[in-house]
Amino acid sequence: MKKLLLALILLLVLKTNSQEKLGRAFFTGDVNFTLGINEDYQIGNDDDDNGTLIVPSALFFRIGFGYEFKKRVAIAFNSGYDIHWNYAVNAFPTFGSLRYNITNKHDSNHFVEVRYGKMWTPSSNYPNGNYYGIGLGIKVAGEKRWNTVFRIDFHRKGIAGFENNRLDSVSFGLGFSFF
Repeated sequence: MKKLLLALILLLVLKTNSQEKLGRAFFTGDVNFTLGINEDYQIGNDDDDNGTLIVPSALFFRIGFGYEFKKRVAIAFNSGYDIHWNYAVNAFPTFGSLRYNITNKHDSNHFVEVRYGKMWTPSSNYPNGNYYGIGLGIKVAGEKRWNTVFRIDFHRKGIAGFENNRLDSVSFGLGFSFF
């Protein structure tokens, strides 16, 4: 009788745990932009050719897929295209990312994310290098399976020929995730 009762309890526990989802796959994409200082700007000069002090300096496109574990930790593989028109740099980063959701309320959350990977440049002006990133963001739950993502990221691209052989930037982004 004890063995039968123990077996029934074990089956009930296994059935209850099997109905709980351990994770889910997702698809993601975002567009980030970087602002820079206008090097031609002169204080006090009313000339129209002077421009504004802050100007857009780069645009980053990202797309990826990954898996989220228990709504807290997510890993993803991403690829993208980066345009730094101030430096005439085009790059194709491919990287893995690890995201940790700091808060989680009704499928909306605040998160921190780290990225690491390789970066390829199609031009012979600059060699290929490494890509690093860290960021903070907010994922806002949308209708059904679509979510909106707002983020701020620090990017470091290892490119020989730049100061300290790297190109650093901070970007603001808008994206989506689809579960």
